[in-house]
Amino acid sequence: MGRSPGQPVAGAVEKPFLLPVEDVFCLQQGRVVKVTGRIERGRVHKGDTVEIIGLGGSTTALVADIEQHQMSTGEASADMNVGVLLRDVAADAVERGQVVATPGSVSAHIGFSAHIALLSEEQGSTGVVSGDRLRIHVRTAAVWGTVTLPEGIGMVRPLHGSDVTVALEEPVALEEGQSFAFRHHGRAAGSGIVTELPVAHRLPPTEPLRKIPPRNT
Repeated sequence: MGRSPGQPVAGAVEKPFLLPVEDVFCLQQGRVVKVTGRIERGRVHKGDTVEIIGLGGSTTALVADIEQHQMSTGEASADMNVGVLLRDVAADAVERGQVVATPGSVSAHIGFSAHIALLSEEQGSTGVVSGDRLRIHVRTAAVWGTVTLPEGIGMVRPLHGSDVTVALEEPVALEEGQSFAFRHHGRAAGSGIVTELPVAHRLPPTEPLRKIPPRNT
């Protein structure tokens, strides 16, 4: 029997908390930052300390409140759409594409190994060669990454797959087994699974990296 809508995947609630950030709002003249999104896994409680990971840097914050359906609640869990109100964090330190998570449970990375599969030409895909710059979509993040194919493989053609390595232009919260999609020449081109990550690359808390100006897809 399939799970009903809104019912968490078995075991998802017991895992460390992780919320991909979809939108960010500043409240109380910037003293509180509200992030919204769908909880991917775990539980979060009012009063918890959480970590904000990816893109511009890494920092921690205190959960001041949790909202669901515009009502305050003491806790929320996997598969719930919520707003999480954060204190002790600067408004410009939080943005779409980051994740809010249990401290130490996930790391930001600027590169990874993966297996990719391309869509068909009819779906808009084109061949991928080493050095191609792809727009990588991971959870709510969209960042540029340069792909490298294995030695001896000149091109991955539509409807084919390959193991690759990807160097990202901005750090993103990643885990082995993480799925992602990518665009090539401005069109949906395929998807992939992260197969290997380098030694954990943790960003220094409260020390943002230099931001790379966004570029058109």
